[in-house]
Amino acid sequence: MYMGLIIISIVFTGIGMLISGRLKSKFARYSQMPTGSGLSGAEVARQMLEHFGIRDVRIVQGEGMLTDHYNPQTKTVSLSPEVFQGRHVAAAAVAAHECGHAVQHANAYAMLQMRSALVPVVQISASLQQYLFMFGLVGMASFNSPIILMIAIAAFGVTTLFSLITLPVEFDASRRALVWLDSSNVARGQEYDGAKDALSWAALTYVAAALAALVQLLYLVMMFLNRR
Repeated sequence: MYMGLIIISIVFTGIGMLISGRLKSKFARYSQMPTGSGLSGAEVARQMLEHFGIRDVRIVQGEGMLTDHYNPQTKTVSLSPEVFQGRHVAAAAVAAHECGHAVQHANAYAMLQMRSALVPVVQISASLQQYLFMFGLVGMASFNSPIILMIAIAAFGVTTLFSLITLPVEFDASRRALVWLDSSNVARGQEYDGAKDALSWAALTYVAAALAALVQLLYLVMMFLNRR
């Protein structure tokens, strides 16, 4: 039982690593392609927010690489140093994508609201999964128990739902970003194509995570049905 989940995790971890490696390669490539506008990622973010009339969102420089994110609780767009300061296609694409989430928040985009509401529950579910794996490996818990199996299905079900809801949120943010980059003339022609390519690979990381969660959940459900 545990071996099945471990194998699934290893396979999708490998897939995730391959996609992540490709994404970093794309980011490096488009970091060498300057935008005609000459704007930094921070300036791109500010212009996009101003275009949509959003004035209560802060833009800050974070730490690390590809750690960019939007926090709806603090209304903060955090951009990694390379994106915050970069004046290239990769920086423009990532900055606009994160601002796409801010636009979703301002417009009360239903899927973003749903994802945000699930965060506390997902944190609990993720902790449950870790304990189930740990106890299972040392023989303190067994999925042969219907109760433990049902707890596992519930925990994996929540994280799977979260991963699936994340997909339209991320794809929509990229769509908003690309439309604005084109209409504002910040990235057009080859620059636009590069931004679209980079964001497409970024989206694939979420697709892989969702597939991994779904396969694990289906595996547990099949185990439960076979024991009835």
